[in-house]
Amino acid sequence: MTIRKISEQAPFTTKDGSIIRSILDLSNAPVKMQSLAEATVPAGGATDRHYHKLSEEFYFLLEGKALMEIDGEESEVVPGDAILIPAGAWHQITGIEETRFLCCCAPPYQHDDTYFE
Repeated sequence: MTIRKISEQAPFTTKDGSIIRSILDLSNAPVKMQSLAEATVPAGGATDRHYHKLSEEFYFLLEGKALMEIDGEESEVVPGDAILIPAGAWHQITGIEETRFLCCCAPPYQHDDTYFE
């Protein structure tokens, strides 16, 4: 059985500029097909616009309010919203307020699957 407490996971900054705490991923669990992390974007802050060649992502908003952009389409998102980000889709999230969300990646998140150009 693998159980990880989010409170015991050290935050780090990803290649796209968001602050992440891995909950279950390749660095701390025997995952094979997906990863789960908590991400935080400050009010007025944003991730760098990017895409992943391999990973499909789900974002699930827990706190705050943000502007989500996927392939040029924008929408305001709030707690309770779930967002699908297909593999290969350019995306960026901008905090209107400090925003905290869960991020699930399949296959698991890896820094070298993050592209900016």
